[in-house]
Amino acid sequence: MHVAGSGGADAGRTSLSVRARDAVRQRIIDRRYPMGARLVEREIAEELSMSRVPVREALRALVSEGLLELLPHSGVRVRSLDRTDVRHLYEVWEPLAVQASRIAARRVAEAAPEEPAGLAELRRLLGSAERAAADGEGAAEVAAHTAFHEEIVALGGNPLLARTMEQLSWQLQLLFGMREEPAHMRAQHAAVFRYIAAGDEESAAASTLLHVRDSRAVAFKSLFGDAALYTESA
Repeated sequence: MHVAGSGGADAGRTSLSVRARDAVRQRIIDRRYPMGARLVEREIAEELSMSRVPVREALRALVSEGLLELLPHSGVRVRSLDRTDVRHLYEVWEPLAVQASRIAARRVAEAAPEEPAGLAELRRLLGSAERAAADGEGAAEVAAHTAFHEEIVALGGNPLLARTMEQLSWQLQLLFGMREEPAHMRAQHAAVFRYIAAGDEESAAASTLLHVRDSRAVAFKSLFGDAALYTESA
């Protein structure tokens, strides 16, 4: 039996759950909640000034996103990425990122001589990343570069690819935030953009492949001390 007003209550709880999820996620990404840290539902609820129910729902959602992991008996902790986790993440991201750039370039070529709206957004995100780098704002640069890769997917207009990439997005942002962004990798983003803007599928794909493999080497060197370790098991 429908209870009057219950829909509004459910909507309100959902809104609080989303707010809690976004707040906890941001604290993980910017490392206020460091890797391996145990998160206590009651403490987070107090910190966010809300009840424990939406916080509980938020933590469950973040487990599904791969940012949190369940503890053996109870509770959750921020996921720690080991060599195997990083290797698996790049093994999945590499072919998807390459195909995303290829498809985006194809869409640009098909739209010529018009420029798809997504190109302006890619250009804006590159500028944001460059300004953040110049100002020493590492977290903002990571966010802009993650959004850059997401916008390439959006430009391609393939909803299946978009849903697949969405599952990786926050884990990638967590990983990117754990390492430095060398200047040559910033230049690689600009090269990827140029080839996509030119509608050059194969050059866009090749430049993306180079970028992802360099990113993997940088990640392993930053996190584990040796770029060659990406081929090894943990």
